[in-house]
Amino acid sequence: MNRIFRSTAIVSGMTLISRVLGYLRDMVLAVTFGASANTDAFFVAFRIPNFFRRLFAEGAFSQAFVPIFAEYRERHGRVALRDLLDHTAGTMLAVLTLVTVLGVLAAPWLIWVFAPGLAQAGGRQELAAQMLRITFPYLLFISLTAMAAGILNSIGRFAVPAFTPVFLNLALIAAALWAAPLFPEPIVALAWGVFAAGILQLVFQVPFLMRAGLLPRPRLRRAHAGVRRIVHLMLPAILGTSVVQVNLLVDTLIASFLVAGSISWLYFGDRFVELPLALFGIAIATVILPRLSGEHSRADQAAFARTLDWALRLSLLVALPAAAGLIVLAVPILATLIQYNAFTEHDTRMAAMALAAYGLGLPAFILIKVLAPGFFARQDTKTPVKIAVIAMLANMVLNLLFVLPWYLSGVPGAHAGLALATSASAYLNAGLLYRGLRREGIYQPGPRLPQFRIGLWSALAVMIALLVLLAPEWGQWSEWAAGQRAPALFGLVAVGAAAFLGTLWLAGLRPRQFLLRDTR
Repeated sequence: MNRIFRSTAIVSGMTLISRVLGYLRDMVLAVTFGASANTDAFFVAFRIPNFFRRLFAEGAFSQAFVPIFAEYRERHGRVALRDLLDHTAGTMLAVLTLVTVLGVLAAPWLIWVFAPGLAQAGGRQELAAQMLRITFPYLLFISLTAMAAGILNSIGRFAVPAFTPVFLNLALIAAALWAAPLFPEPIVALAWGVFAAGILQLVFQVPFLMRAGLLPRPRLRRAHAGVRRIVHLMLPAILGTSVVQVNLLVDTLIASFLVAGSISWLYFGDRFVELPLALFGIAIATVILPRLSGEHSRADQAAFARTLDWALRLSLLVALPAAAGLIVLAVPILATLIQYNAFTEHDTRMAAMALAAYGLGLPAFILIKVLAPGFFARQDTKTPVKIAVIAMLANMVLNLLFVLPWYLSGVPGAHAGLALATSASAYLNAGLLYRGLRREGIYQPGPRLPQFRIGLWSALAVMIALLVLLAPEWGQWSEWAAGQRAPALFGLVAVGAAAFLGTLWLAGLRPRQFLLRDTR
């Protein structure tokens, strides 16, 4: 197995551990707290720092930092590299401390801006503000964690950053099961779980940075050239790399005006789409960005195009069947995993609508993650930001077109229109990114593309047909006990996967065709 495939497998494997625990976390939250006004308040308080984290830390910062890190490592030597790390860490620490203090002080105002509809239900807005004061420092800790992850990823140590999110899941599970009964308002325990998770994730990576001799010693120097270049690349990348997160936040804002539980239904729908997105989309993007940055630094355009082509094919090979499975099996998945105690059959139906709508956009979400590094590795942040603005505007228009008529009709499920608009705008984003890479001659499809397309679509059709034919009626899942639901769902997933892979094999596609050979 070649190096990049092995690295992707490592990231996916570590991410799988984290995501399995993530599902356990969401199951615990759903069973313990259900989908209510209080859970809506918590998810808003958690989503705001999480939004800034993905916007600045894992999004814009990582995309700007890794190419500069790779350049310093290739061209400037270890002393200059350490100097870059020290001053980058110092700048981040100073800025994020200030932002965190302002965020804590402005918590009620932030809740009003991001979820004004919470004011319609008595106490929800105040509860959300109380929890936001606790969760907002998570931004500081997790942003420094993201820098540590960027350093480790850039030197080929992918396992530790991929495993780090496990601590968030463990902290929230502990908060829900053991800490919640100790609080006058049990849901507040989850906010403290988020706070503790930020510290744990940062501390976990420190020994590995020390072992690599790359633990930053924060220093400040206003005129540091490398830091200025990172900031210069970050400013447009803030929007360009995180349009999906901006769209999700817009969804939260609008959902706050819908019936109680809408924010929670969207959260659970989105979470189940996050597994394949993280396992494959984010994993592939994490691995190819340092590689693409190095290939660009060496001016090896042929290798650059081969890396992109490999990433796109592997992404589609995973994203399309995963999306189909999430859409067809939305109710079985939710009924099997979280429909117990406080989470009702009605909650399952409503969350399944969001899951299916988000699942429809999964291929686009993954393609954005894979295509964007094609620009960022070349230190081009302007093109993605222009595309992101177009996609964001489209999302806002689509939100009105999908949600307003649905809401006015009185038919339950208007929140699913938000998810559908997010998916549609993601396809626009991915399509424009792809067109930009093709137009500039950066990406050229590799050989045997027709065979790949025919095999992929044939396998997808066979898998969907079997799942639709074999899946029991929706109501049946609620009548079954957990011991019946789980084997039935596992059987459907196994049959679908076997049908998909078997059809690919019959179409002549083999695993060796998806290996990316190292050429150096």
